[in-house]
Amino acid sequence: MSSANYAWRQLPGGPRLAVATLADSECAALSIYVPAGSRDEVGLPSGLAHFVEHMVFKGTARRSARELSFEIENGGGQLNAGTTEDHTVYEGRGEAGLLPVLADVLTDMVWHAAFAHPEIVLEREVIGEEITMYRESPSDHIADLISGALWAPHPLGHPISGTLGSIARITRKKLLDFRDRHHFREDMVIAAAGPFTLEQVQALIEPRLPGTFQRVDRAAAFVRREGPPLRVVETRETEQLQLSLAWHTPGRQDPIRHALRLLSLMLGESASSRLFLELREERGLCYQIASDVTFFHETGAFEISAGLDPDAREQAIACIMREMNDIVANGPRPGELDRAKRLAIAQSKLAFESTAAHAAWAGEGLLDFDGIPTPAQWREQLVTVTDEAVQHAAARVFGGQEPAMAEIGMG
Repeated sequence: MSSANYAWRQLPGGPRLAVATLADSECAALSIYVPAGSRDEVGLPSGLAHFVEHMVFKGTARRSARELSFEIENGGGQLNAGTTEDHTVYEGRGEAGLLPVLADVLTDMVWHAAFAHPEIVLEREVIGEEITMYRESPSDHIADLISGALWAPHPLGHPISGTLGSIARITRKKLLDFRDRHHFREDMVIAAAGPFTLEQVQALIEPRLPGTFQRVDRAAAFVRREGPPLRVVETRETEQLQLSLAWHTPGRQDPIRHALRLLSLMLGESASSRLFLELREERGLCYQIASDVTFFHETGAFEISAGLDPDAREQAIACIMREMNDIVANGPRPGELDRAKRLAIAQSKLAFESTAAHAAWAGEGLLDFDGIPTPAQWREQLVTVTDEAVQHAAARVFGGQEPAMAEIGMG
């Protein structure tokens, strides 16, 4: 796919519009980013943002839920959505000629969803099944447990989908209040990608915008609590131990993020990573082990998770901590950082083969950084990371704190 030309502007009295122009693309992607997610549920039932996301698909004043789906899919397109801790995104994709339909349907859903009471009752059951499904999968549920151990009592530590108890407390009024507060924010972002200019997309979007948008304060900041890190243990009948460890990191604005991204690749994101080679290949302690780094505005998390034989728990934790301490004390091994850079750059290039990835890059860049760096600029920043920068990042994150821990096993 050809490289994109990124451009954006603040629409008069409305949200920001970002467009990735791909002159040779035959496809279109359109996304609407709401800068609110589960972390905005202070004093509210957990799962509210996610429940709103579901209800947007359940019909509007103009279209039933069935008509929303059929109008897009009859044109060969797709609709999707997702809720995270700090944003919700509604997205559509299809052939380039479908962009006007995507624009009409998505804007109708986001700003004119009906929230009919019978649909709320039905969707509560659907979300309850979703919660149960993830809870019954230890490898999925461990993510909720480690979030609680790391962030609680802040809403960052709550399950994004909520709990069976919390969604039972969500009323139509709560859904509408949350939608009316956050779906009409002036810091929303609309992102598009395809063979279109910024002006062409603006001409499609602007007539479909609601009349007014409002300023909303950023969600309450996370403040680390005093005391030792939490350990959360859930006992259940299972032959495998699910284990997760997590450390607090600086937020996405901190330059350390590039070194931490590469550090995660070195530690647990590939078959050549330290933890995979040491715990799985050399010692046979686990089938699966992975690391990941997540950033929010003011904070973040570095996580390591594994599925283990319960008898290997102590040995596995000792191996993990030994690798952490080695990075802090000695930095990367010869060639390790260069391999991580090549992996990161290759992953980036592969991701940008999709039109939707360009829309996501433009939308999330504008949402998180108030601008759209090009993928090439991001890669240049990765290339400049040194062994010393990785060692400094490791010392800053692992050297001064014990990890939060979550486990699911026999007990």
